[in-house]
Amino acid sequence: MPPLPVVIVLAAGRGERFAASGGIVHKLDALLGGRRVLDHVLDAVRGSGLPYHVVRPAVGASSAGMGDSIAAGIRATLDASGWLILPADLPLVRSETLRAIALAPPCAVTVPRYQGQRGHPVRFDADCRDDLMNLKGNQGAAHVLLARAAMNSIAFVDLDDAGCVTDIDTLDDLHRAEALLIQRPSP
Repeated sequence: MPPLPVVIVLAAGRGERFAASGGIVHKLDALLGGRRVLDHVLDAVRGSGLPYHVVRPAVGASSAGMGDSIAAGIRATLDASGWLILPADLPLVRSETLRAIALAPPCAVTVPRYQGQRGHPVRFDADCRDDLMNLKGNQGAAHVLLARAAMNSIAFVDLDDAGCVTDIDTLDDLHRAEALLIQRPSP
């Protein structure tokens, strides 16, 4: 079996939309089902059995943009065979989803979909290393994904996991996630 990709958990953002919507703590520290949003994400990552690296802002530093965070994660795991880029505001993503994307047939970029909607984590193979390592600002890896799509080097994996598209950007998002969490069958 080839080496497993590393999950890069992006937990260095500012969470400005959450604060603007009335959130009184950082969105990753907001409680969902009595536990922090970030703890839900890390439980899923650990449950997947995949290697992982969490990108957090340095003590005293301002929060980084998504591109900066992805680049930092790649630089910290240069020897990886590939990466699953997972924003830390997806508390309902399932461990099974992470494994399904990690173990999908090889392709430069692999994107999960739920009911036709693109989700996370997005897997990038080692050929994307330099492009990812050079990202800056808030843009994220959208242009890397578009470039690979133009070369027909992108695959989609349809999954039955609303958690791969349920991110927390506002208090309303948190309330919707709470309702989904209550409806979710126990593992």
